[in-house]
Amino acid sequence: MKLIILDHYSQASEWAAKYIRNRIIQFNPGPEKYFTLGLPTGSTPLGCYKKLIEYYKNGDLSFKYVKTFNMDEYVGLPRDHPESYHSFMWNNFFKHIDIHPENTHILDGNAVDLQAECDAFEEKIKAAGGIELFVGGIGPDGHIAFNEPGSSLVSRTRVKTLAMDTILANARFFDGELAKVPTMALTVGVGTVMDAREVMILITGAHKAFALYKAIEEGVNHMWTVSAFQQHPRTVFVCDEDATLELKVKTVKYFKGLMLVHNKLVDPLYSIKEKETEKSQSSKKPYSD
Repeated sequence: MKLIILDHYSQASEWAAKYIRNRIIQFNPGPEKYFTLGLPTGSTPLGCYKKLIEYYKNGDLSFKYVKTFNMDEYVGLPRDHPESYHSFMWNNFFKHIDIHPENTHILDGNAVDLQAECDAFEEKIKAAGGIELFVGGIGPDGHIAFNEPGSSLVSRTRVKTLAMDTILANARFFDGELAKVPTMALTVGVGTVMDAREVMILITGAHKAFALYKAIEEGVNHMWTVSAFQQHPRTVFVCDEDATLELKVKTVKYFKGLMLVHNKLVDPLYSIKEKETEKSQSSKKPYSD
């Protein structure tokens, strides 16, 4: 497990975006080999998405051969509602990059048979070869996706009733009116995310500090579902200084001492421009008489 500690939210967002960029480019995706990326919604990943859009617009990164699977979606909210996760992803990320719409996968909260929709989502992930990198965020109560406290740590994609803490936290997106906030959602399970070959969890802000403490310094506990990722062979937690407020000083010092090593994951920062240059040079015929 790696814990990446940056000074500010913007730095944490940039580090995460650089990591995703390097993973995609080093994977060398193509028509026969797509990179599969799990994605979250919410305010935390917005800074990361903005950097990824910037990399695309600068010609350093392409999503042409990337398939995405989103973590969750509200039940009963129209797809074109401004607070649906379909709208969120298109407005904040997908419409700004070169990903093909058919390669984006978001659960349908208006499906006639919700459990069948969840089962089909699991099958789509399997058909894509599994998730290469699943990026997630957490709530103040340590839930990942909508795997609320008490969720099974081997759970799969399913229908979930939202906890009151989550409804209260999301009310800010619905004009502060609790009555407008959906009370149910479709969500990938903890087990679904654990199946990914790598997991990166973004945790920023003092209001997430106790959840980070539970994830890092205490044991695995279904009341804090993010703690399950202690047992994943390749987990990267990316946080800002504010999120470390509940950690022991020696814990913070230990992980900060590893930053010289961990920063090698994003430095050097790769670009598809380099890949294209390599291809053009290798395609040139050697000089001969």
